[in-house]
Amino acid sequence: MLYPALLCAPVAFASGSTLRYLAGMPFQPLLVFCTCPDHDTALRIAKALVDQQLAACVNVVPGLTSVYRWQGQRETAQEVLLLIKTRQAVYPELEAALLALHPYELPEIIAVPIAAGLPAYLSWIETSTGV
Repeated sequence: MLYPALLCAPVAFASGSTLRYLAGMPFQPLLVFCTCPDHDTALRIAKALVDQQLAACVNVVPGLTSVYRWQGQRETAQEVLLLIKTRQAVYPELEAALLALHPYELPEIIAVPIAAGLPAYLSWIETSTGV
């Protein structure tokens, strides 16, 4: 269990992008999860996001089984997961692109902050996304 006092405690990581984020600078790396109905759709979306510099890298992970409730019914579907590495500054554009490219009526788009990582990799995410 996390106590509120711990959530405000100072955090120190190695130098690089992570430190800039924790010091309040504008760079905030994100990992965005998005499921797709099939590999072709997932690959098309992944390529578009990288080509538009909305993502530094997109992993296309096959073999996902999703169980969910939709319109009052339990559903089971085979899906492909996208793991999208981006940054907060381009997230609104990335979300808009996902909504435009995605065939689902309500696609899963969940962004979580990357709290730490290899500084050189985080810097690469920063320089590979947007202008």
